[in-house]
Amino acid sequence: MGAYAISQAVPRLEDQRLLTGRGRFVDDENWTGQAHAYVLRSPHAHAAIRTIDTDRAAAAPGVLGVYTIADYKADRCGPLPHIGPVVKRRDGGPAFIPPFWPLADGRVRYVGDPLTFVVAETVAAAKDAAELIEVDYDPLPAITDTAAATEPGAPPVWDACADNAAFVFEIGDRAKTDREFVAAARIVEERLVITRVLANFMEMRGCIGHYDMRAARFHLWAPIQHPWLARRVLAGNVFALPEADIRVATEDVGGSFGIKANLYPEYVLALFAARRLGRPVKWIAERSESHLSDHHGRDNVTTGALALDAAGKITALRVRTNVNIGAYFALLGAGPATNNLGTLSGVYTMPASHVEVTGVLTNTQPTAPYRGAGRPEAAYVIERLVDRAARELGLDPAEFRRRNLIPASALPYKTALTFTYDSGNFSAILDKTLTAADYAGFAARRAEAARRGRLRGLGIAYAIERAAPPGTEHAELRFDAAGTATLLSGTTAQGQGHHTMYAQVLGDRLGLAPEQIRLVQGDTDRIAFGFGAGGSRCSALGTAAALIAADKVVEKGRRIAAHALEAAEADIAFAAGMFSVAGTDRRITLAEIAKRSFDPAAIPAGMEPGLIETGSYAATIASYPNGCHACEIEIDPETGTLAMLRYIVVDDFGTLINPLIVKGQVHGGVAQGAGQALMEAFVYDRDSGQAITGSFMDYCMPRADDLSAIEVESHPVPTTTNPLGVKGAGEAGNVGALPVVVNAVIDALAPLGITRFDMPATPERLWRAIRDARAASAG
Repeated sequence: MGAYAISQAVPRLEDQRLLTGRGRFVDDENWTGQAHAYVLRSPHAHAAIRTIDTDRAAAAPGVLGVYTIADYKADRCGPLPHIGPVVKRRDGGPAFIPPFWPLADGRVRYVGDPLTFVVAETVAAAKDAAELIEVDYDPLPAITDTAAATEPGAPPVWDACADNAAFVFEIGDRAKTDREFVAAARIVEERLVITRVLANFMEMRGCIGHYDMRAARFHLWAPIQHPWLARRVLAGNVFALPEADIRVATEDVGGSFGIKANLYPEYVLALFAARRLGRPVKWIAERSESHLSDHHGRDNVTTGALALDAAGKITALRVRTNVNIGAYFALLGAGPATNNLGTLSGVYTMPASHVEVTGVLTNTQPTAPYRGAGRPEAAYVIERLVDRAARELGLDPAEFRRRNLIPASALPYKTALTFTYDSGNFSAILDKTLTAADYAGFAARRAEAARRGRLRGLGIAYAIERAAPPGTEHAELRFDAAGTATLLSGTTAQGQGHHTMYAQVLGDRLGLAPEQIRLVQGDTDRIAFGFGAGGSRCSALGTAAALIAADKVVEKGRRIAAHALEAAEADIAFAAGMFSVAGTDRRITLAEIAKRSFDPAAIPAGMEPGLIETGSYAATIASYPNGCHACEIEIDPETGTLAMLRYIVVDDFGTLINPLIVKGQVHGGVAQGAGQALMEAFVYDRDSGQAITGSFMDYCMPRADDLSAIEVESHPVPTTTNPLGVKGAGEAGNVGALPVVVNAVIDALAPLGITRFDMPATPERLWRAIRDARAASAG
């Protein structure tokens, strides 16, 4: 086994190229005859559009076109669809899913709603022209608050949905849960607010749209996680064309976290304008524009409750959540609200659960899957409730968790909320985390901090999530006549290290060196089909498809080797990239076999020349990565300043293809989760609907000195749900970080009598909470 094999912690192959400026991102592309686009956006959260006058803008120097919704509809183009889960309203009727036109139609419904699409020879000319557009608005009442949106008297975002409740979704057993609550010895209840956040990827969204007049064919280049889905939507919903008439491609993507998985208005408009003009049209967002045009993440308000028996065992869970959908449904908009509610069960035995989720419309940007896509929200709810229950019972939070953990002997374990955990060892991971965090020594550290006038807290949280859910993935493995392999994979990469991952998997199975392997992803013209990326699925499904193709290569290569070595096929062994005749020193490399495969005289009679194989893998069962997090913090009560002192996580990701990459994924996820817990929040003015956090002057992002070192340990229990036993690691850091940081904050504030505190834990909010608690105590 070479260095680039499964479970080796080797550096990423793509980093040299990316760090030296040789990446190929959307804005690196400039096509012949390219024009540039700018979007004029609404300054109002809600307003009727009386008139739009584009005459002066259209006549401005360098302007090629100024388009409104009337122009778009004139070309018989359709709105963007919602293809998420099927949901219904409370009365059983279909969910209210409003039309999502790429340009405002009659009304604008959030600050940043696209109004006109201006195309010119330069970006500067397009911007100058946009300033000449005259719009007469009639402002209307707006609602941005998630909890208040469904209250009586709230202004409707859409007249046809007067209560703003677009859908209601339920899982679990309501009747059984109600019975458990009636019989409970104690009920613990908590109202929890999960803030709205931005993805803030390094690379802004952008695209180039092109229409080939000769072939009558569209080509979209954009940083999209799901190119095949985008092609299907463009063909079937927007342009009413065969899928073969549309090519969607992506290459390097500078971060996505789920937000770039969606098909955005600007992408559709670039294609529309390109067909009108007969020229490629490029649009690139600016950072401040992204705050007002990217889909957002999270934004939930939940009331959760646990029913407990006299022994302190959880008997039932009840959750009621308002999920902010925004003014329109994103392509995958209802997914985070409904797809991962099973995470609410956590790693605990509980006989009954019932969850009700209401998707509410507001005058805000659409929300969409954001790293974890419902998992961090669910983990936050259950882990906050578990901590609250422990405190009310006077039990140590670790002991309360241990009392309620699912034992390893009970696996596979079907929860009350649809999930069936196939493998794991939750108690061992909890104990390993407590030891690593020196949990037993915390009381002494807290006392020492108190002598210095500081408030010290230690939080723990145990997170579990569904990863690599049922679905398919495709791969094609091609060898050329020089013996070099090209893997064409249906996955897509946004910084995860796929080139390295596939090089290790194929190196392990085929004995190929990294330089012998090329990787192609994200192009609907070059790859037959694929899913893309999402749900921590690529390491499980993508590798499985690649291995199927690799095994087919070995089998064909074995027949060619038998022919070349004049031996029976049954006597040919394959290992470390070499075919050999058992019991002899006669051997031939896979690379040489690949070269021979193209020569009809060097292969068995009747064999098709070439060494090109495909693999498609269909997953029927998800995997369940899980891990225990511990976070220790210290707060200065005089300023509210918080210092993160230690962060420890022990994860079960099953088989680790590359432990170094896995640690990097966990580090990034923890930083995002901790960032939301400590400082990130996208805020709208309650009265006007204006974005208060419209730039990095107001929207705070975590920096290196806001975090401690992140200590990552592994306790793998391989799953049997995919060939390599992988459980997926892309989102786990975020899932656990959100609850553990807030648990640490509340633990630090507990000596002051503070039992409830909503994220984000900014210095100002902490200082105010401490001041109010001291005033209440003194009074």
